[in-house]
Amino acid sequence: MTSILVTGGAGFIGSNFVPYFCEKYAEYHVINLDKLTYAGDLANVAECEGMPNYAFVQGDICDEELLESLFSGYDIRGVIHFAAESHVDNSIKGPRAFMETNFMGTFTLIEAARRHWMDGPGRFRPGYEGCRFHHISTDEVYGTLGETGYFSETTPYAPNSPYSASKASSDFIVRACHHTYGMNVTTSNCSNNYGPKQHFEKFIPVIISKCLKEESIPVYGNGANIRDWLYVLDHCKAIDLVYHRGRSGETYNIGGHNERNNLQILDAVCAILDELRPRAGGKKYAELKTFVSDRPGHDLRYAIDPTKIVTELGWKPEEDFESGIVKTVEWYLQKLGQM
Repeated sequence: MTSILVTGGAGFIGSNFVPYFCEKYAEYHVINLDKLTYAGDLANVAECEGMPNYAFVQGDICDEELLESLFSGYDIRGVIHFAAESHVDNSIKGPRAFMETNFMGTFTLIEAARRHWMDGPGRFRPGYEGCRFHHISTDEVYGTLGETGYFSETTPYAPNSPYSASKASSDFIVRACHHTYGMNVTTSNCSNNYGPKQHFEKFIPVIISKCLKEESIPVYGNGANIRDWLYVLDHCKAIDLVYHRGRSGETYNIGGHNERNNLQILDAVCAILDELRPRAGGKKYAELKTFVSDRPGHDLRYAIDPTKIVTELGWKPEEDFESGIVKTVEWYLQKLGQM
């Protein structure tokens, strides 16, 4: 079997990707490397336990010695790199961890891959010519949009938070390794993901949790900030396509054309809960919303133009927001024993 290293596979997007990938590609030995910080949970990949083509390793992508042993011991022939600190609020409070993991962690990881796969710039070791490093990034590296327009792969970078700055830096490391050393790399920049297994610090799980506890639901500012929402399994399938069929050195933007502002998201989730788990006395969950001070430097709008991945690779999302959000709420209700 060909060994593929997946980093951050116990986090939100990674833990949706790993079971999908293991089941689809029996010929791959998937090594899931995760540090298991607060945002990682082995329960997220419980369905992979016992799979003959799956292995879990707890560790840090900043640990050079560990990476060297993994690349040598498993003879890693591909990397799909999810591992990252990703919560903007946390990056504002404590940016150092974001720089260490997202910036230096990516550098340490791609350096390990380069040393294992290549003898020098433009010179792959015999048999390693097809090895690929795929890097998962975010649309936040592009900054913010006004009321119109979309991010494309040629949009200039303008990160506005410590989180997005750290991800932009990691994107540039990957780009430099392609242009300097000739490494076979691809990068994808995605819009906001939602779906099963997302940590309860994120907006949609916060809404669900607060509703079920009948607590105030915090909404930044006036709730008008807009994001392009992408169902997580649609994102996983896009990554699969880019890893296998994307052009080396290229970036692919992944978005679902599902723009919603924060109030629309809150109202949609609350309406589903009104139907599935009604409040006593006929009250509506949306009545729990509470406006709080806006996040510092809060970007107004993100929206992605996915034309490149659609036309080149034939990707299209299978879920629209209306179908995906129902599946998401139902999953959390089941997880919390409310269904």
